[in-house]
Amino acid sequence: MSEIPAKATESTDPLDGARTEAADDAVAHVRPGEPPSGDAMWQSSPPGSIYDYIKVASFSIGPDGLVEQWSLRAEQLFGIPAQHAVGMDPIEAFIDPDLRAQGQRKMAEILDGREWTGVVPFRVPPSAADGECGREGLAEVYVMPTRTEEGEKAAVCIVVDVRTLRSIETDLAASQAIFGQSPFGFVLIDPDLRVRRVNYRFASLFGGSPDDHRGKGVHDYLPRPEAERVTATLRRVLETGDSITDMHVTGFLPGSDERRHWSINLYRVRSGSGRPIGIAWLGTDITARRAAAREAAAARRNLALLNEAGARIGNSLDLETTARELLDVVVPGFCDLATVDLYQGLLAGDETPPGLADGSAELRRVAFASAVSDAPFIGSGDPVSVGAVHHYPFNSPCADALRTARPQYIPAEEGGLVQSTLAVPMVAHDTVVGLAQFARTKGSEPFGDRDRDLAVELAARAAVCIDNARLYRREHERALILQRSLLPPGDPVASGLDIACRYLPGNSSADRPSEVGGDWFDVIELPGHRTALVVGDVMGRGLRAAVAMGELRSAVRTLALLDLEPAEVLSALDEIARGLGAPGGVQQATRAARRPREADLLEVYLATCVYAVYDSVTRRCTFANAGHLPPVLVEPGEDALMLDVPPGMPLGVGGEPFEEVEVELPEGALLALYTDGLVESRDHPLDEGLQAFVGALTDPSAPLEDVCDHVLNTLDTHHGEDDIALLMARVQGLPADSVGDWTLPREPRSVGKAREYARGRLLSWGLEPLVDTTELLVSELVTNALRYGEGDIRLRLLLDRTLVCEVWDSGLVQPRRRRARDTDEGGRGLQLVGLLSAAWGSRRTPRGKTVWFELPLPDGQNGMVDPAEALLSLF
Repeated sequence: MSEIPAKATESTDPLDGARTEAADDAVAHVRPGEPPSGDAMWQSSPPGSIYDYIKVASFSIGPDGLVEQWSLRAEQLFGIPAQHAVGMDPIEAFIDPDLRAQGQRKMAEILDGREWTGVVPFRVPPSAADGECGREGLAEVYVMPTRTEEGEKAAVCIVVDVRTLRSIETDLAASQAIFGQSPFGFVLIDPDLRVRRVNYRFASLFGGSPDDHRGKGVHDYLPRPEAERVTATLRRVLETGDSITDMHVTGFLPGSDERRHWSINLYRVRSGSGRPIGIAWLGTDITARRAAAREAAAARRNLALLNEAGARIGNSLDLETTARELLDVVVPGFCDLATVDLYQGLLAGDETPPGLADGSAELRRVAFASAVSDAPFIGSGDPVSVGAVHHYPFNSPCADALRTARPQYIPAEEGGLVQSTLAVPMVAHDTVVGLAQFARTKGSEPFGDRDRDLAVELAARAAVCIDNARLYRREHERALILQRSLLPPGDPVASGLDIACRYLPGNSSADRPSEVGGDWFDVIELPGHRTALVVGDVMGRGLRAAVAMGELRSAVRTLALLDLEPAEVLSALDEIARGLGAPGGVQQATRAARRPREADLLEVYLATCVYAVYDSVTRRCTFANAGHLPPVLVEPGEDALMLDVPPGMPLGVGGEPFEEVEVELPEGALLALYTDGLVESRDHPLDEGLQAFVGALTDPSAPLEDVCDHVLNTLDTHHGEDDIALLMARVQGLPADSVGDWTLPREPRSVGKAREYARGRLLSWGLEPLVDTTELLVSELVTNALRYGEGDIRLRLLLDRTLVCEVWDSGLVQPRRRRARDTDEGGRGLQLVGLLSAAWGSRRTPRGKTVWFELPLPDGQNGMVDPAEALLSLF
């Protein structure tokens, strides 16, 4: 029994470790396919051999059938130390009682010199170590007959744990199934970073059989930069044992130029003893997933771009600003270069024809943006600067895009900066308003179909906003034209007043472009060298406010010519304003006012207005206010002050009377009427603006035009939030020597006295050509006052730019002009007054009435009417 030692013990030979290291080196230098050398074959097995995985034990049986020798591995397998096992009957100790008879027969055959191999169930006896007693197992036993030194028959038994073998077989089968049938590429790399084994999936991708890849390196499969990166990662995994998950690798398959993407997982493989023996590489082709991810990312980017476009485009109602907002969105997120061209007629305010454009009209470049250069497109013809007017050749892609309203790809020219360009028509409501070009430079990804659809959507959104801006500009210009047409033309002229005015419409410099407002002012000449000053503001904006302002201004002029008192004028305007919001006008509004308030709610037009009547003879001014800001008066040598005029209710509210305030204005005083746009803005409250306005009126003696400019430059009038109307008047009363005033008794001879007074005053004024006409007309008016009037008669002559004659009496009956028949002896006096005078009329006074006529001064420009010819024309 010299082949097997009596008892396995640990080696105490100090050279045993050296022999083990030498064996490791010898085995490490064995190349695949080469037989090992003699020295290496007889070295000790290195850790990680097959015996580390399977449980193999040996023991010997003496001639008496008892255990004679018990190895260390037998102790590990059965859990029985050698001192207990030696001398045991293996049949009695390990075999189940039911099988012992059969076991004894086999033992006799073995001791008789026969070999035997079989699978034997066993059970650990009570003498085993703790935890092992009673454990059942299954062992494959190989019994080899042998002889002792004395020549007696004995046996050596090799025992293998069958269950461990079955587990290893199952693991191997599972490993083979995973390795061979896996849909993923599987590679086993040895410590030298060479391929030890690949599965069929990997071999099918890179060609050949699995054995053909044995011994290859990473550089045989990947491009050099990628191979170096992967090699460094493999070394790190082998050294540190840290696994790598989802590492992306890019390369090419043999015979294909298509770039492929893989996701690889790397982990270190160890032997049963824990020694690293290589790296496992599990790879998955993610090319389709990467493409889908790129598509999803592009879709998300496009959606984000559309969301950004919706938030940023169209915040302004200015065409050029909207075009720049489009380019701010697309550069550089969508393209590197971009331009916007709009039809010149569109920018000029012309109506664009419906349908598709023919591409031949002139365009103006309104916006350009670049992420790489400030120069226009390279290779697309002559450069076009922003603001320049140009047109595209008829056969060019840009003209074709304008003509067909479909996007066109523009091929890039060699040597240019641009590699891909999209010409996209800007279509709004089936009308092409311009062209947007998007370009990408060399090195960027060319435009695809998805990019084309996105560009069309972006251009369409911008086109709708530009069309809205065009419609707004058209309405704004029309409303502004309407509003300016309703304002006094030129510089207003009034008797006894020096007039200066300013009107500033709301502009587009604010955050939101303002519409035209309802501010207005007017200077109306009244009989008797009196003047009506009006400033008003219709609440609201746009064409509606401008039209309402026009109606109210026309009504004010009509009421002023009726020579009504200021409070009466505002009362009538109040009813007219309420009628503007009623379908049936003023009458319908009056009827609706009689019904309960909850019966019907009519649209209300509200307006504020201040109405003042100035008499140049007395220098007295009567004010009435309908919810407007107070007038400001600056007397010579005094500080400016706001007049205390009761504000009243705005026009259109109704239900409240208006009060009048009469103020005597000193010579040289300055009167200012204005709207709230002058003194109120988003950043400046009303009180602060009023104080600033009053403080700006420091020098009333300066020229009025300079005073207006000083006020506008001092105050914040550039906010653009509201219209600004400013009316300033300096008082210049009628001199005393330009007035003739007489009181006549109610008697017939007063007619002659009146003629004498008129003749004498006209001769003193040097108006001899007007003497005869004036005497005739004065005689007619005084005679009518004697016949139809009451009380004393007052005659007044006023000389300014014209000659005005007034006859006053206490009667309330107004004269009425009628056409006399041929057989009538009278009734032609007022007809004669109408023929010989430039104008005539009558008005009520607090104590009766006044009948007046007006004659132009003989300056050589206005021809005088011959009284004789006028008399003959009556018959």
